[in-house]
Amino acid sequence: MDSKWLFLILPLILNYVVEIALGGKTSSFVRSQWPSTDIPLDNQAFVEPDGYNAPQQVHITQGDYDGKAVIISWVTTSEPGSSEVLYGTKENEYKLKSQGELKNYTFFNYKSGYIHHCLISDLEYNTKYYYKIGDGDSAREFWFQTPPEIDPDASYKFGIIGDLGQTYNSLSTLQHYMQTGGQTVLFVGDLSYADNYKHNDGIRWDTWGRLVEPSCAYQPWIWTSGNHEIEYRPDLGEVSTHKAFLHRYATPYMASNSSSTLWYAVRRASAHIIVLSSYSPFVKYTPQWIWLRDELKRVDREKTPWLIVLMHAPIYNSNEAHYMEGESMRAVFESWFVQYKVDIVFAGHVHAYERSYRISNINYNITSGNQYPVPDKSAPVYITVGDGGNQEGLASMFYDPQPDYSAFREASYGHSTLELKNRTHALYQWNRNDDGKHVPTDFVVFRNQYWGSSTRRRRLKKYHHRWNPNLFASFEDILI
Repeated sequence: MDSKWLFLILPLILNYVVEIALGGKTSSFVRSQWPSTDIPLDNQAFVEPDGYNAPQQVHITQGDYDGKAVIISWVTTSEPGSSEVLYGTKENEYKLKSQGELKNYTFFNYKSGYIHHCLISDLEYNTKYYYKIGDGDSAREFWFQTPPEIDPDASYKFGIIGDLGQTYNSLSTLQHYMQTGGQTVLFVGDLSYADNYKHNDGIRWDTWGRLVEPSCAYQPWIWTSGNHEIEYRPDLGEVSTHKAFLHRYATPYMASNSSSTLWYAVRRASAHIIVLSSYSPFVKYTPQWIWLRDELKRVDREKTPWLIVLMHAPIYNSNEAHYMEGESMRAVFESWFVQYKVDIVFAGHVHAYERSYRISNINYNITSGNQYPVPDKSAPVYITVGDGGNQEGLASMFYDPQPDYSAFREASYGHSTLELKNRTHALYQWNRNDDGKHVPTDFVVFRNQYWGSSTRRRRLKKYHHRWNPNLFASFEDILI
């Protein structure tokens, strides 16, 4: 084995060997608890850009199914201004342009700024683009990098963040993620926590947009809606749901034949990413159910071997917080996850970290007595990353004893990264924010569910020159 690879994965292997020997682990780490208080409104993290009506809260997301488009979004506060984006492949040379659209909304006594969304399509893969938004001296310039072409061996690094909020812990999570080299964030819901304020204060949507701009103006964040995005307030005369989220955060849902912004799919590098809505109807024959049934049939593991699902409420959770809230979605969708060999399901909601083994409960039957999850090599790993740092604090009450399906759990703030190396293996780690310090804590090497079988490895060895038969060979029996 190449010494570089050995150096990278040896800590991961040793960590997993310990797990096999001892079963699941509940971390004994006790943090000294930075206070979970929101950053004051006059803090530098929320500063508005200079210039009259300057674009702010700039963020981008993938704009199509295959990664050749982006949606650029921003807010102007004084007047509508221009919704046009100038862009090109050289800094300060904007030879191309695209016209966007404008919207705004009110929520009780709050009136939003002017929200711009502009789709830029027909981009080249693996290319750095510069873009400019705004008018005159108040115009602002940013850049983004498009992903590599869809390919089973395309390497790519995702960050996973959930339940972020806008506390000092949130800022710590964001700053630590930005040092990882992650290229796209998979965000598993609960953004601003504006609904925790009197009258669902929309100003806290604006401050959150400025807080995350240093990352999401330069790379796509793939959005998942959480319970704090529902904002159903009939007492305030607000009876629609997800109002602020739907106006502010566009998704490419139509590109995957979805009927709603809240559930959709994208393909990026070697990954097929499916976003589900925990708080929209999903039982049999509902639009989300029908869409997921059809989308799973569209997945081509020969092109995008890594099948990843995002949702907000976790299906498997051994924390007292939000315990069993994902059970109804498990009953509806788990058998599909096993049938199609989903690699990983990421969720948030619980303000702690937890990773499962590959298990399923698809044979659950209260009459016959089959009532417990069992090991299942075709099942996903379920990972809860609801520990971004919001004001509600940590969910520190785990059930004891730790259930057999739970591999590792800890109540701390942090984020994860998932680095897809090729079609067969990926490196995953969870990073704890230890009172402002970045501490890598949980490591796993994932073996792809589709290409990881011995039969497919033999095919790879015979037909694909990029396959290294020695890579991970000594450890394949203990990889997840």
